[in-house]
Amino acid sequence: MSFSVLGDLNWLAVIVATIVYFGLGGLWYAEFLFGKAWQKAMGWDGNAPEGAGAGIYVVPLATCFVATLATAMLAAASGTDTVGEGIVLAIVVGIGLSAAILAVTGMFDSTKPAAMTSVAISAGYHFVGLLLASIILAVWR
Repeated sequence: MSFSVLGDLNWLAVIVATIVYFGLGGLWYAEFLFGKAWQKAMGWDGNAPEGAGAGIYVVPLATCFVATLATAMLAAASGTDTVGEGIVLAIVVGIGLSAAILAVTGMFDSTKPAAMTSVAISAGYHFVGLLLASIILAVWR
């Protein structure tokens, strides 16, 4: 694989998949889904950190874009173009990378009241977000 694959991407699909992934976060971390449990696990009172400003939205959007772009590059390089192949790609990037990395971080994070609960909620979000993104990217080539 090389960076020349960037020229082969459907950039509209990358943008839409990024927005879907980011938008899922708004639902996933809402109080009526996992928001309360996640806040409790993090030891967070729900107030935005001081000085967060627009960064509280811009940084997650940027990271969703980076993850979606990397997934799009892998999809293009591997010829992923069906829903089934998109699901396999999501398992590889969502569980094989995102969840694995989060689990290591959570295992050694003694600052959170329930670090592994936080990891489970976050890993679930990234898996479902990358699943939706992978399917969008696979079928909209």
